[in-house]
Amino acid sequence: MKFIFIYLFLSWFVLSALAQQINYHQHIAPIIRTHCLRCHHPAGIAPFSLETFEDVASRGGFVQYVTSTRYMPPFKADNTFQHYKNENLLSDLEIEKITQWVAAGKPAGKRIKASHPEVADEHQKSLVVSAPVQSDLRIGMRNTFHMPEMQKEEFRYFHLPLQNKEEKFIQTIRFIPGNKKLVHHSRLMIDTTGAIAGINGISESDTSIYQYQTKPLADPFLFGWVPGNDEISFPKGTGKRLHAGSDFILNMHYAPTPVPAKDSSSIQLTYVDAPIIREVITLTLKEDQISNLPFIIPANKIPTFYMRTLPLEEDVSFISVMPHMHLLGKKFKAFAITPAGDVIPLVNIPEWDFNWQMTYVFKKFLKVPKGSIIYAEGQYDNTRNNPKNPSNPPIDVTYGWGTKDEMMNLIIYYVKYQVGDEDIPL
Repeated sequence: MKFIFIYLFLSWFVLSALAQQINYHQHIAPIIRTHCLRCHHPAGIAPFSLETFEDVASRGGFVQYVTSTRYMPPFKADNTFQHYKNENLLSDLEIEKITQWVAAGKPAGKRIKASHPEVADEHQKSLVVSAPVQSDLRIGMRNTFHMPEMQKEEFRYFHLPLQNKEEKFIQTIRFIPGNKKLVHHSRLMIDTTGAIAGINGISESDTSIYQYQTKPLADPFLFGWVPGNDEISFPKGTGKRLHAGSDFILNMHYAPTPVPAKDSSSIQLTYVDAPIIREVITLTLKEDQISNLPFIIPANKIPTFYMRTLPLEEDVSFISVMPHMHLLGKKFKAFAITPAGDVIPLVNIPEWDFNWQMTYVFKKFLKVPKGSIIYAEGQYDNTRNNPKNPSNPPIDVTYGWGTKDEMMNLIIYYVKYQVGDEDIPL
């Protein structure tokens, strides 16, 4: 009891002292730089900037609310289940600092000079964050896409010609939405046949699209973009293979628009600067691997579906995982079970949020031995109690690419295992 009292007293003393001297430049700016500026800068995906003291102070009460409720930053994976390189979670002390700063009247304090000019203050730091990513290639749509007034979602395919003359390995992929209000999500694929160029601009509802789906793609899922998942950078010494003579196919999902709109989205690539490379391979769990089919979410029900792979044919090292569901999604969990019966946690999303999906990169290569089976569980809430349910009253829902349809996917990037991988940080 004595030790508890001492702990509470010291905590009160520290917080009281903090409240008396807390200011933006000393205490709050480092938190904003670390956790917020990746999205909240003028060119970011967030709806407003937190680049300067004035930006943050003008929204101080809002910032305090969304951080204290842990709505922001929106990192949805359970880090007691698995840890990730790209975790973005505020500590209790950081949240308390923001609360105390707002309560103290949001004082600015004095700017702190750093030893390196590029991080001298929060504005300078944000310039680094906002700066364009250096890339070997930026490739956009052949023509601006003009979308008329539409009361429903639109799915379009675009051909991005590359025709590289030699094989390369991709280090970093970044998607840049040309119209942040219109672009809902996108999927990037690779074609090496040269026979799909005519798909450019075609709607998914156009029956002529089937003539372009008769030949297999070299990579049917190179990268998937949703807000919050704007870039993937593969570990040093690894990369995604880009065969000679490749073209990109971009599948775009556009939101409904009450007025005519246009889009000119693009992708940025950096290549691996190394003669020898380990190829990154994509493993995708899809709806046809669900064990308790059919994949139908009945109205007024909260069903759970289960997916599994066949046993892995070799030792592999996982780099990352990305779950995917739509608006009825409630929970998602994935793990591997080894031949010895050991469980390897992959990802657990206890409260699914369709509006914030991301690729979770492991802190180190995650070895998954030969013979292991990957399992995934997805729970859906098709009741009136789900505030994101697009149908009222609820209706039966099944597979489809539309937001009002449902999906259940797990996308895994991996390389073939090499001895010592599990000790290599990513």
